[in-house]
Amino acid sequence: MEILFLLPLLIFSVIFHEVSHGIVAHHYGDDTAYLSGRITLNPLPHLDPIGSIIFPAFCFFLHVPVFGWAKPVPVNPSLFTKYRSGVIWVSLAGPLTNFLIAMVSVVLLYFSVTQSYLINNFPILPKFLTQAILLNLVLSVFNLFPIPPLDGSKVLSVLLPRSLARVYDLLEPYGFFIMMILIVLGVLNQVLYPVVGWIYQRMLGVFGL
Repeated sequence: MEILFLLPLLIFSVIFHEVSHGIVAHHYGDDTAYLSGRITLNPLPHLDPIGSIIFPAFCFFLHVPVFGWAKPVPVNPSLFTKYRSGVIWVSLAGPLTNFLIAMVSVVLLYFSVTQSYLINNFPILPKFLTQAILLNLVLSVFNLFPIPPLDGSKVLSVLLPRSLARVYDLLEPYGFFIMMILIVLGVLNQVLYPVVGWIYQRMLGVFGL
């Protein structure tokens, strides 16, 4: 039953993640995502069969953090009115959106366990919101890792000296394989779990949960 919670949560979390990239890119002068019809909450244009369904299920059954991806929103940095700040904020928009969803879910979780009406009529709501918090924190933190083509790598690339950035960008075609190796070896989990757990506990602590 848990996978029935996680897949819809994941799909809409990654959709919000991608749409936020497109909205911020539009703010910086790039209307590629807008013209491609990708600034929409309709899941169909965003879904990637492997990243949105198969890979998350694979993670779930391997008992590793469940994450995935949608089809990347097309972005053309050459159209940005301010290149460096555009790349940074467009890249950060996705992880920040997931963090915001997690924060809103914490607020809703607080009410779901303190209001008798919600406790009595929606007993499953706290579990659903807890999954939403953890899933979006995983998406937020994971996407900030400096592994191409994750969002964190794009931020690091524009901050590096140009000569180093060119070498660093050569890793992008191998990024997926690097991530899989780190997952299989458990290295990613050793970093991801503690960071997500620490943020999760701090967020709950603010509301005395």
